Parts: sequence; C-alpha cells; structure tokens
Amino acid sequence: MIYFLLVYLSVYSLAHYYTFHKIKSAFLPGRKATISIIMFMVVMITAPIVVRLAERAGIETGAWFWTYTSFTWMGLLFLFVTLAGTVDVVRSTCLATARFQKRQPARAKVSPRQLFAIQAIMVLAVYGYGLFEAANIHLQRIEIASPKIPKNSGRIRIAQISDMHLGLIVREERLNRMLAKIEEAKPDILVSTGDLVDGQLNHLTTEAGMLAAVKPPLGKIAITGNHEFIAGLQDALDFTEKSGFTMLRHQGIIIGGINIVGVDDPAVKSWGKGHAESERDLLVAQPRGNFTVLLKHRPDINPTSLGLFDLQLSGHTHNGQIFPFNLLTWFFYPQRAGQLTKLSSSLLYLSRGTGTWGPPIRFLAPPEITIIDLVPAK
Repeated sequence: MIYFLLVYLSVYSLAHYYTFHKIKSAFLPGRKATISIIMFMVVMITAPIVVRLAERAGIETGAWFWTYTSFTWMGLLFLFVTLAGTVDVVRSTCLATARFQKRQPARAKVSPRQLFAIQAIMVLAVYGYGLFEAANIHLQRIEIASPKIPKNSGRIRIAQISDMHLGLIVREERLNRMLAKIEEAKPDILVSTGDLVDGQLNHLTTEAGMLAAVKPPLGKIAITGNHEFIAGLQDALDFTEKSGFTMLRHQGIIIGGINIVGVDDPAVKSWGKGHAESERDLLVAQPRGNFTVLLKHRPDINPTSLGLFDLQLSGHTHNGQIFPFNLLTWFFYPQRAGQLTKLSSSLLYLSRGTGTWGPPIRFLAPPEITIIDLVPAK
C-alpha cells in the first residue's frame, strides 16, 4: 500500500507540475494567482487520500463531494497532459529534425495562450463524451460450442459483470441501468469477476437490495477482486452475500452441468488475508468431462492450468478506461479486451468492465455486460 501511495503521489504530482507550467506559460499569472493555483493543485493531489479517510470516518456527504470533484479533476488533468504532451513531443521532434537538417524551423502560428485554450476546449469535449460513453452500457455477446455442454440442457447463458466499483460515484442510477441490461439478456447464471465494490460499504444498502432482486434461474456467483480487499474483505463479503451472490474463494461448484471455479485475487496475499493456493490443484479436483469456467479477476495466465479449464472469465484492466491508457494495460496484460483469446485448448475472455474507477468517464473503452452462450457442439 505504501508503494502504491508513493507511485501515485509521484506520478500525479508530476502531472500537476506539467500542467502548472503550461498555465504559467499561457497566462503569466501574478504572485497571488500563482499561490492560489498551487494551493488548488495540492488539494487535488491529496483529495483522493482524504476521501478514503472521510469514508472510513463515516462522513459520507463530504466524501461524495470530494470524490466527485477530485476524480473529475483527475480525468480532466490526464486528458490535458496526454493531449498537451503529445503536442510537445511532436513539436520537439519537428524542431530536432529542422536542426539536424540545418534549416530554420517553422514559427508557431498560435500563442501559448491560444494553444492552451484550444487544448482545454478539446479536453472538455472529450470529457463530455466520456460521461456519455460510461453511462451507455452495451451487451457484448459471444457463443461457444462445446461437446462438454449436455445436449439435454440446451443453451446455458452466462452474464458476466466485472469492475462495477459500486461506491460513492457508481450509485443507484448507474446500477439501475446495468441491471436493466442484465434483465434484458435473461441469463441463466450471473457472475461477477471481481471489484463489485469500490471503497467503504456502509452506504450501499439500497444497492445490495437492487442486486438481490436479480434472480437468474441457476443463481449468481462472485469472486474477489483487489478492491474487495481495499474496501475491507469482511464488509465486501457481507455486501456480496446480501446482494444474493455465492462467493467462491478457491472453490468450485456444479451448476447446470458445468463446473464454475473461482479463485481469490492475488491481493489476498498482499493484504494479509490469506495466501494464494494452487489453482492447478483446484482445477484438477473438479469433475472431469464437464465444461469448466474459471473465474479469475486478473487476466493472468497460469501455464500449468491450461487444458484444465475451458473458459476463463476475467476483468481488472477496464481496457484502460480512458484512451490512451489501454496502451499501458496492454503492456502488463497483452490479452485484448472484448474478444476471445485462444490459449492452447482453453479460452480466455477479458471484459472491458461494467463501471468506472476514479474519473466517472470512459473514452474509447466502452463498458460492457458480457453475454456468453454455451451451446452443445453439433
């Protein structure tokens, strides 16, 4: 946790320093304005940390205000840094090329203030679209035919939600839209592949009731993500069970003639709530001959497990949530979100996620509820 805080403070502070430099170059603020800008940025850097403390102290109204304010700013800031940084890289490349070719570089046709204004307008436009994209959840449908699906069972439909991050930002209104999409799909089984919750949970009674009202005929299954541990494991488990889910923690069950196996997120070890048990041993212990679905929050591939499961369902990455951060997630997790990946004799599906973490927007990373139809092979 301390390592995460150090990385967060370092990266976020550098982003603020860069933005401050751009503001100063564009507007040449006086001493009082400069101090005000610095104070505002210090508050925004520390606000997400203060929010977590306020949540734990039960100060919900203040926590909601600062959460929405600070994460809205975070989204705007990173969009601006990405855009302005790209412009600076292109400009520096052009200058270096001109010097190398020993020619006079082209003079800028806009002033720093005009450039800042153009970039700010573009950022606001993208942010506005990002709010729209985050609110419009679509159903991503895939079909898998397998001889392991009992012919007498017909189609088995699984709805996967992932990374809903219910909390101070993702509340009743957004949850209601998500649940309407689930009801529209009429799944036989609903699975949550982690991060159902975000932070403190004592204000989510209504949301638990809304989730509990969704009752697929074959039940609801959930596993832990890293945020279940951040929120407080026992509280997260209680919320998940009140929401009508059966939590699988290194366990497997048979539903509708298929094996569903769930493993804990690796955060179980770093938060001192247990240790990572053998995934392979768990899979070997499942009834052979049944189609096996492995629920695993992070799209980590265990080579020793390949061939022991038929389909792994994962989330965690949000597909970057805000472009171009998908390039960063691809560096750590090369599997493409939103499509099936073949892994030897097994398959993996990586969800783009259903909710949002941090800034309440998505940009070129649309949220989804995944509908997986398992059908008998012809």
